[in-house]
Amino acid sequence: MLSAKGAKLRTCGWFPETEEPVPVIVTRSCYPHQEAEFRIYGEEYAKRGFGFVVQWCRGTNGSGGNWEPNTWERQDGLGLMQYLSDRPEVKNIGYWGNSYLASTGWCMADAVPEKVKSMYLGVYGTDRYTSVYQDGLFRQDIFTWWSMTNAGKKVDADYLESCRYRPQMEVDEALWGVKLPWYRDWIGNTDRDSEYWSQAGFWKMMQEIPGRLRIPVFIRDGWYDHHLGSAVVTWKSLSEQAGMHSTLQLGPWRHEYDYALDGQSTEHLEDDSVSSVYQWFTKTLKKEQLPKRQCQLYVVGADRWITMEDLPEKGQTEKLYLDAGSFTNGAATLTQKPGKEAKVTYTYDPENPVMSHGTESCFKSKREIGSLWQPACGYRPDVLSFRSQAYEQPLEMAGCIEVILYVSSDAEDTAFTAKIMEEFEDGRTVNIRSMITTLAYRNGADTRQTYTPGTVKEIHLHMWPIAWKTHPNSRIRVDISSSDFPQYAVHSNYSGIWSVQKRTKCAQQVIYTGTGRESRVILPVNTL
Repeated sequence: MLSAKGAKLRTCGWFPETEEPVPVIVTRSCYPHQEAEFRIYGEEYAKRGFGFVVQWCRGTNGSGGNWEPNTWERQDGLGLMQYLSDRPEVKNIGYWGNSYLASTGWCMADAVPEKVKSMYLGVYGTDRYTSVYQDGLFRQDIFTWWSMTNAGKKVDADYLESCRYRPQMEVDEALWGVKLPWYRDWIGNTDRDSEYWSQAGFWKMMQEIPGRLRIPVFIRDGWYDHHLGSAVVTWKSLSEQAGMHSTLQLGPWRHEYDYALDGQSTEHLEDDSVSSVYQWFTKTLKKEQLPKRQCQLYVVGADRWITMEDLPEKGQTEKLYLDAGSFTNGAATLTQKPGKEAKVTYTYDPENPVMSHGTESCFKSKREIGSLWQPACGYRPDVLSFRSQAYEQPLEMAGCIEVILYVSSDAEDTAFTAKIMEEFEDGRTVNIRSMITTLAYRNGADTRQTYTPGTVKEIHLHMWPIAWKTHPNSRIRVDISSSDFPQYAVHSNYSGIWSVQKRTKCAQQVIYTGTGRESRVILPVNTL
């Protein structure tokens, strides 16, 4: 046990049998089920000349105090790092962690003692708002589920019933039997520039830490991990000193480093979540070398890795225009040039949402995460499909896909979704990227905007980055709709904070296309 302010924290260590100072890898966890795994890590690292130390967060797995997510992690983590730094048997220190265990590293990364030389932090990002919200809609499949399973007591309530409970602000006491102020903070602060996210407290501190970092960091994430968006923001926010020697690795993984790529060759994933960590700390701790800055990106479809100095910026693009006047057999066309003015209407019913399938930011609904086989065009009347002509030569894309739509609604606020897909020559289709936005938070607004029903607005759906190569004779398909549940909370079609809405109503949605209202898809075409 190590004493911390107000609590004794259970701390376990494994060290090689030597009288010489050794490099030490540290992690801090709140998950008791990881104990057996860490014992193996400790024994194996000790055989290879490393010390390995794991500390359990307050109120978890034998540590004293009360479990309050994020509250004590910086203070307790820095206390542990200082204790180890003062030990003569410790040569230097590296911190390693994934998900919440990465959070416990990031939250102290700017203030660690001199002996801490590097960090390896996976499937996490420090811009919490980007992880939690997309244009005013809450990522329920991650954070509602995480809250249910980390409530400090066993919660037996049905998960999907919990997600659809209205008002969501009362679901903790109504269905879970416990009041969670921190969950209510998450679901009640929908504005990015609210005090909770951007002006004070833990999340503001986390957002600023990458810019103050002095040591190299290996940021590892997956194309289909729910923290990818935040991880990319974190990478771009690194200080010059840290960024010069850091690595960003983006692979074909979900949150637990497993992969889901239907219809793709996967012979060259070259993923080893164990040796990758070992090699990083061998370089930065044992050899005391500074790595070169690099981005390692897995190209889906090409089944290979590329290495660049940075993420690809927007360069050459391929524009495909939606043609609402060409609907036949459940689908319309994507054309090289805008056609005549046209529009198409559908009804969005919040009580019958489109269920998530093929997602980037799910967690509980694990089977729905990844690039998966998609239903045929016309499978629902509230999902509009648009298809391009076949490309004889493969398209190579690296960067962020964007969809621009001209829309209107008879509701004072509502949502619109877009899903970009590759349709193979045989007609089977897999998703590439998807995104959602709302009229209240359209075009990246940090604060809720008003909308007058019936007015036409141009909305932009900026998708997370991807590296992708299509197959010969494939088509590009885009589906437009208004829900993606439970990846995102169901929009009620009423204005205001989503979590206090008590009722829903149907909305009539209109998509406009053609000259003057050029709804379109913008693909980042690059030679990979």
